[in-house]
Amino acid sequence: MPSLVLLPGLACDERLWEAQQPALPPALDARVSDAHMRHGRIETMAAAVLAENPGPLVLCGASMGGMIAMEAARQAPGRIVGLALLGTNARPETPEMFELRRSAIELFELGEARDVIEFNAGFAFHPARSGDAPLLRRYIDLVLDAGVAQLVRQNRALMERPDAREQLPGLRCPVLVMCGDEDRLTPPECSREIAALVPHADLVWVAQCGHMLTMEQPAAVNATLGPWLQRLLADA
Repeated sequence: MPSLVLLPGLACDERLWEAQQPALPPALDARVSDAHMRHGRIETMAAAVLAENPGPLVLCGASMGGMIAMEAARQAPGRIVGLALLGTNARPETPEMFELRRSAIELFELGEARDVIEFNAGFAFHPARSGDAPLLRRYIDLVLDAGVAQLVRQNRALMERPDAREQLPGLRCPVLVMCGDEDRLTPPECSREIAALVPHADLVWVAQCGHMLTMEQPAAVNATLGPWLQRLLADA
């Protein structure tokens, strides 16, 4: 029986998956990885996930977590029996984003992390959520709780991430790709590209949703993720 490993995104932890826990099949023995908090590169994060979770795995990753999941599938394709990729990107960092992250890191190190995160928090959600103060506060607190050192290290890991696109056509496990229809941090074209490269991938758009799918539209995410995992379990 495979185990389910949930992989949070940048500066996030198990709170990112709180609303999904009731929808997860108990037989999959779900656990949330913190490998991204302990390693400095996507490759070593993925290696830690594999080392710390023996046996066949279903990996469910959001944003940076999806990048870790794809890298784990590259390192150990025979062990991955399913991938759920939420709001993620198989491409390497663009020069423009590299510079934006470099500038943000400088501000983090100058003690301005709160200002940077609060100013940019709205971009993580659908524009209609701009007035949802409790939702924005939950997200801001989640990211700031990680601390400056993690914000710096994880952003650097994203700046140096590998290009996952070459290995995607070789995947033979079921793959679910989900994306908010107005994701402004990882545009829908990135999910569309992943689904086009992976044989027989399921591509699902979450309506009225930005980047933080699991927090912003948890019911819609669960309505797709839960049944997909159940089918995967039935076929295991």
